[in-house]
Amino acid sequence: MIAALHDWVASLARHGFERVLFFNGHGGNIATINAAFSEIYADRSLAGEASNRGPITCRLDNWWDYAPVMAFCRDTYGAAHGSHATPSEIAITQWAFPDAIKTAEVSPEVGPNGRFTDAEDYRATFPDGRMGSNPTLATPEDGGRIVALSAKGLRESFAAMCGG
Repeated sequence: MIAALHDWVASLARHGFERVLFFNGHGGNIATINAAFSEIYADRSLAGEASNRGPITCRLDNWWDYAPVMAFCRDTYGAAHGSHATPSEIAITQWAFPDAIKTAEVSPEVGPNGRFTDAEDYRATFPDGRMGSNPTLATPEDGGRIVALSAKGLRESFAAMCGG
């Protein structure tokens, strides 16, 4: 993924782009995307002026990090929002695919919280994938609201990045 992001940014830069905003949908991608940014910046710095390349700025936005999205989730789901398999993630999926909504009993109502070291430890600690969340609180209507709030945040972030 690091190599792919590096190639995409290099290609865009060759065509005159100076700013690239990555809009992320999965927390597990954050470290990799930031590592790619570091490699991109290091590559460009080490190439020096001889590279005849202009400046490039990369930015990462996560759909859930915009303040209105976070406020909506906090106000709607409280402590049961958690950090993985969250009601907001499920709500967005329900909104996008209303004909595929499934229900399931969860026990306990709110999944456990905690730390983990690797995928095996994660599966043992959080066997149903939930981390501090109760995804049964999700509704398609919430998903539509979250998508609208996130889209507004993305538009504002993009405008700010482009100086507008």
